[in-house]
Amino acid sequence: MKSIDEHIQKDRSEIEAARAAGNDGKVRHLEEELKGLEAFKQHHPEDKHDPSPLEVYCDMNPEAPECRVYDD
Repeated sequence: MKSIDEHIQKDRSEIEAARAAGNDGKVRHLEEELKGLEAFKQHHPEDKHDPSPLEVYCDMNPEAPECRVYDD
């Protein structure tokens, strides 16, 4: 994806397709991903790039060991 807006739109259309196919596991996965993307977009309104899953995770969990940044 080129932007977070494209990624959000893609996830929404995939959720509808998964619902139509009866794939509840995929729907749950995509809804969680969409929730994270929307929260990231709300926290960073000026940032239009498509964040990686790690960026979204760290935005939601800044104290997680994977997200700590050490200055030397």
